[in-house]
Amino acid sequence: MKKEIKGIITAVVTPFDENENIDEEAFRTIIRYLIDQGIHGLFPVGSQGEFFSLRMDERKRLMEIAVEEAQGKVFVMPNTGGIATRDCIELTQHAEKVGADAVSMMTPFFISPSQEELYQHFKAVCSSVSIPVLGYNNPDRSGGVFLKIDTLIRLAEELPNFVGIKDSSGDMTMLGEIIRRLPPRFKVFVGQDSMIYAGLAYGAAGAVAASTNVAAKLVLGIYDAVNNKEFEKAKDLQRKLAPIRIAFGLGSFPVVMKEALNMLGQPAGLCRKPIQPMSPEARAKLKEILTDSGIL
Repeated sequence: MKKEIKGIITAVVTPFDENENIDEEAFRTIIRYLIDQGIHGLFPVGSQGEFFSLRMDERKRLMEIAVEEAQGKVFVMPNTGGIATRDCIELTQHAEKVGADAVSMMTPFFISPSQEELYQHFKAVCSSVSIPVLGYNNPDRSGGVFLKIDTLIRLAEELPNFVGIKDSSGDMTMLGEIIRRLPPRFKVFVGQDSMIYAGLAYGAAGAVAASTNVAAKLVLGIYDAVNNKEFEKAKDLQRKLAPIRIAFGLGSFPVVMKEALNMLGQPAGLCRKPIQPMSPEARAKLKEILTDSGIL
């Protein structure tokens, strides 16, 4: 492992220009901005990065740029998940080739593989590389497909480079059971911004948080407070983060975070269609939330 994978990781947006092409310079600008904010890691081409709308070559290029811009200052852990195992192997091998520190791989979606099929899927990918591989559970966006705890245990016991998971289930019981039942070396990352404090207090290694695109200092404050055992401070900061997380529902995913970044003067652009810009009313509400939170 090139850099220790822990802490607060940003699920980075993918900027597009007016023709829906990737704006590489804007992507570089946002990464530099995030590093300046003090985040510990980058999670490009994830759900917030609209990986579902990207071609294979586009995902590869975004990985390359993220590694180039990180310059070793923070770790880079792209999402290499997909539907077909062969595609995930290709993406994961590319991530290793260009210098990513690890990958986190979302479970297949649209199809509904069994736990044995998920085991074979992750085993094939892990066996094709030497860098760390983390799972990525997001059942709300994968048709209910997720790695169950027994499957995680099996993978972690048999594959030395299967080292953790990003859990976006929003199920605190499952998150807690993963932390309790998996070995200490297995790193669990909270994938729901509303549960960062709870997950860290229970023993998670960190969080992959979309809200850090605009509220990095707030989320980093939660992480530092928990590490310093300042739990009341951490709870207070989590409460302050709540309106920002709730604001995600003001538009179709993932447009809200892009609109918020644009308000901050960062070149996030628009989403690829069919996702449309927020309504004027929703945009005004978002601006109010960011202002009340001290971000604007």
